[in-house]
Amino acid sequence: MKILWKLFASFFKTGLFTFGGGYAMLPLLKAEVVEKQKWATEDELLDYFSIGQCTPGIIAVNVSTFCGYKLKGVIGAITATTAIILPSLIIITLIAAVLEKYIHLPTVASAFAGIRLGVTALLVNLIFDMGKKIFTKNPHWRLHAIIFAIAFALLMFGDVSAVLIVIMAAVFGFIPELFGKNKIPFIKGGNKK
Repeated sequence: MKILWKLFASFFKTGLFTFGGGYAMLPLLKAEVVEKQKWATEDELLDYFSIGQCTPGIIAVNVSTFCGYKLKGVIGAITATTAIILPSLIIITLIAAVLEKYIHLPTVASAFAGIRLGVTALLVNLIFDMGKKIFTKNPHWRLHAIIFAIAFALLMFGDVSAVLIVIMAAVFGFIPELFGKNKIPFIKGGNKK
């Protein structure tokens, strides 16, 4: 029972102190789940992020569900999921009652602009932190670098659905397993040092 309370408190705190939802929660989830509580490794969290991106719903909610399930099965999944969405439900209900009266004020607009910049900084930090792990400890880092570059270019400069890009990246990520890494010249050589 103690672990369920700890699970609830950790995910409630993450949900309470995250503005922007979804990807904005990921750095806090990493700090809480991997670094502080040690409920998952970085590799497991990366897997949760990947699966959470491909499954319906909010990524952070999916990640919390996976973490809760890993720790305490179905009851852990329900606890973690409830905990991460409860703060948003409470805050949105309270804000909806008063926001319309104050949204036009310059101070409120400036506060929201500051929050967006803070969320952007958290996401950039997460990208570099997780990217280092992917590109330094992965035997197929060259292939993954190419997939990243193509996906980034398609998102920034193309008119391609993000869903299609995720599906294509997953398919191309299986290339080493399907054909064997030694048959593909640009991914030979093992880990990058």
